[in-house]
Amino acid sequence: MNRRQFLKTSGATAASCALPTFGKAFSSDTQNFSLVIDQTKVELAPGVVVRTTGYNDQAPGPLLRMREGVPAQIHVTNRTPHPEIVHWHGLHIPSNVDGSTEEGLPEIPPGESLLYSFTPNPSGSRWYHTHTMAMHDLTRAAYSGQYGFLYIEPKNNPGRYDQEVFLAAHHWEPSFAETKDTWRNCPDIIYRYASFNDKLLSAAEPLRVEQGQRILFHFLNASATEDVLLSLPGHRFLIVALDGNPVPHPAPVEVLSLGVAERVDAIVEMNHSGKWILGSLNPSERNKGLGLVIEYADATGEPQWIAPTHIDWRYNLFSAEPLPAEQDPQNLVTMLFEKKTAEAMRGMSMMDTYTINGQSFPDVPPLKVREGEHHRLRFVNATGCAHPIHIHRHSFELKRVAEVSVSGIMKDTVLLPRYGVIDVDLLANQPGPTLFHCHQQLHMDYGFMQMIHYV
Repeated sequence: MNRRQFLKTSGATAASCALPTFGKAFSSDTQNFSLVIDQTKVELAPGVVVRTTGYNDQAPGPLLRMREGVPAQIHVTNRTPHPEIVHWHGLHIPSNVDGSTEEGLPEIPPGESLLYSFTPNPSGSRWYHTHTMAMHDLTRAAYSGQYGFLYIEPKNNPGRYDQEVFLAAHHWEPSFAETKDTWRNCPDIIYRYASFNDKLLSAAEPLRVEQGQRILFHFLNASATEDVLLSLPGHRFLIVALDGNPVPHPAPVEVLSLGVAERVDAIVEMNHSGKWILGSLNPSERNKGLGLVIEYADATGEPQWIAPTHIDWRYNLFSAEPLPAEQDPQNLVTMLFEKKTAEAMRGMSMMDTYTINGQSFPDVPPLKVREGEHHRLRFVNATGCAHPIHIHRHSFELKRVAEVSVSGIMKDTVLLPRYGVIDVDLLANQPGPTLFHCHQQLHMDYGFMQMIHYV
């Protein structure tokens, strides 16, 4: 049984009797938002138009700015020909509004609407996106323009800044590679374009700054499959939050790393006058459009790109002083991620299958946890591809990365390196069915998922 068959059998009854409203009914003080899922066009550059699915006739969708702890209602209408659902990524909310069919919420049928009601928390950079599957249709799910920032205003200001900029990296017009890249060992999908938000580097309006300004950047990797490395020549990023959660030790880096679905908040001091390209370290990615010109008020000439001397990004840079490593932590659960390779057919790459401890979803036994207990999860990657690991409705603490102990770094998505090991501490404090999955494989029906059940 594959994931789609599982959802048909387990979700049919819930969908047939579902009410149009999920969550609590709130008072007139509630924050109200509306989203319409429909076909749209995105003009990435003059003459470069992508037909896709978006929210409110745009992609990315509108920035949803909420106040922490103030009830919110989002009215979502589906005008596409396919069932849809919206996942509120990184929020600690009940499973019946999380936007995941695996957790029990039905999809929104074509032409119908659903009212999501919840109290947004925690504060910081979150995001929303479709939680449907693409299968072999690379125009749907995470390949489309169905994503947007959801920012929950923090009670504590992250620091003085002069401008606030939201930048979502996304890759457009995907296709299957004609031959498999056996060394890369990753999803064999290539893209024609890449952008920040809805404009290619060649067409985006420059970000105009002045000497001495502090810019607060909110970065999001909204790509379906591609991790990104970013740099801004002559400048350093002071990392203040990961996945919306303040880091215990803000530290400057020259290079940002963003696995699929990760977010990074960084403050940049504008102290190096000129015209610079904030963009991907990969020349091919920049040529596809993944970049933005940063232009000082007195700058002249053409925008410049200078490659960084080295990649200095490491999670442990932002760690508190770690405690001594535990030899045998209690409630240790080891998850071994492996890949079963598919055979090529008619020159096109077929989908590979990923497994957790030898099983694919929905045959993977659920992880059972008790409310209030800490559980140590050990992610072991036996594949040649990095995997962004996401746990719904919870934040987890990084405890060990590449044999280095870390402490105090809270995330909801972590990039597990190829052939790497990461330990995280999960506090079971959000009762209800919870989905654990790799964000790259989710939208392809790879079976790289597992349920977490409270007992």
